Amino acid sequence: MSPTGLLAVLERFGPQDWLVIGYLACANVGVLLADPSPARTAALLEMGALLAWCAIGVTLVRANLVREGWVRALLYRISIYGPVQLSYFFFRNVLPVVNPGSLDRELQALDVALFGVEPALALDRFVSLATTEWFAYFYFGYFFVLALHVIPILFFSRSQRILGEFALGALIVACVGQSVYMLVPGFGPYKAMESEFQNAFPGGLWYGMVMRTVESAGALKDIFPSLHTAFPVFISLFSFHNRHRFPYKYSWPFVFVYSVNIVGATLFLRWHYLVDVVAGLTLAFAAATLGPVLVERDRARRARRGLEPLWPEYR
Repeated sequence: MSPTGLLAVLERFGPQDWLVIGYLACANVGVLLADPSPARTAALLEMGALLAWCAIGVTLVRANLVREGWVRALLYRISIYGPVQLSYFFFRNVLPVVNPGSLDRELQALDVALFGVEPALALDRFVSLATTEWFAYFYFGYFFVLALHVIPILFFSRSQRILGEFALGALIVACVGQSVYMLVPGFGPYKAMESEFQNAFPGGLWYGMVMRTVESAGALKDIFPSLHTAFPVFISLFSFHNRHRFPYKYSWPFVFVYSVNIVGATLFLRWHYLVDVVAGLTLAFAAATLGPVLVERDRARRARRGLEPLWPEYR
């Protein structure tokens, strides 16, 4: 017997729906558990609004309260992706409320205990204008790598498999990574170990752009895991997995080269400890592995139950 009412609506939910709503719910719980303060109230309003936006938008679509077509497809994509993206920008105010401390010294101690070295300190002697600009260029290039994949695939891809695998994997990276930020806050070597570095970065065009971006939009305590590692590595794995398809058969080598340099930049520019990078790599491989499995299972379930596609189509 087919479910009816609320159960019928919930049956139409996909794995990305549960993931994003769960992530936003956990973030709200984290804020609720914090000590009362004006900052907590502001953070709760911000995160509560994101949860409501996502839950209402997804429910309207899954309950078929919006007619099929481009409005429905666009509403769904914005309701799934928008709150996750905006939550990162809100984390500048949310993270100090949820967890006001810092685990920088513990993360540094882990680096030394596990790897015998703190890369940021080891790389200090190689600081020059050329090396700084090289790594700053790739660090800033992270945003281009993301934009050139997220926007075309999420909003324009017609392939349910490509869209499903990429979007779910990317959302796993974002939701899991940003959730862990609340549990393991830290500033990174650039601040926690500032007095231990012998060479200051000489500046330059790309380094200046990186610093302005971090100062204006960074969450500041977002280091473990390194999403500057997880996202490009996940995109590299996704591109390589689909290298038989256009445009990935041409783009995957470039994405791989960018990813390697972006990961190196996180250490050279003193933003991350090595354990942050290892955690980011682990998250990327987990997302690239789980995404296709979960999407195929849900697509098979939908076919058996006669449900609409996992991602609403523009038609």
